[in-house]
Amino acid sequence: MAEITFDDFMAVDIRKGTVLRAEPFPEARKPAIKLWIDFGPEIGEKKTSAQITTHYTPEVLVGKQVMAVVNFPPRQIGPFMSEVLVLGVADARGAIVLLSPDLNVPDGGRMH
Repeated sequence: MAEITFDDFMAVDIRKGTVLRAEPFPEARKPAIKLWIDFGPEIGEKKTSAQITTHYTPEVLVGKQVMAVVNFPPRQIGPFMSEVLVLGVADARGAIVLLSPDLNVPDGGRMH
């Protein structure tokens, strides 16, 4: 495993957001969900898609707190422009479980 510096870590801007809206993404090559996430007044609303359909439906995602990298360049995913990368961990079967704070924290809060 390659080591990084603290400055390398600080270059990755990971923030907490709240899912405002979620929709199926049938055009994606693999099953996915489109998300619109509020990152507070400094960053605003950003959108992304995520392959999280094993554990989540669009309905249960609205209002969920999530962690995301907010300083990657936008990336075209089929007909959809992804602006952030939500973070998760694979379960024993490889399905993604989203990372989220276990207490309510402000939208836009930076991970330390």
